[in-house]
Amino acid sequence: MTKYLASKVTVSKEREFELLRSPVITEKATLLSEHNQVTFRVPMDANKIEVRKAVESVFGVKVTAVNTLITKGKAKRFRGRMGRRSDVKKAIITLAEGESIDVTTGV
Repeated sequence: MTKYLASKVTVSKEREFELLRSPVITEKATLLSEHNQVTFRVPMDANKIEVRKAVESVFGVKVTAVNTLITKGKAKRFRGRMGRRSDVKKAIITLAEGESIDVTTGV
């Protein structure tokens, strides 16, 4: 049923670039690159099918899987006042064998 739904979803060019906000460059994300995976920050309303279509279109690669997660914002203190960081949604994209994305350079 997922393949049926994936074929019906269309994503505009503006939405494609809005979906892939920024790559996540952390130690854990770098370790995932050894397993042919790339991590991006995405909007909270993004779904897996849209993210898959955006990555395949923008970077011209074949995506085998998309996993999403929501990191809850932490409560932090700023100049004595309590504040809260915003929640962040991330997408971990698994690329097909032999495909790669260089996130250190621009699109």
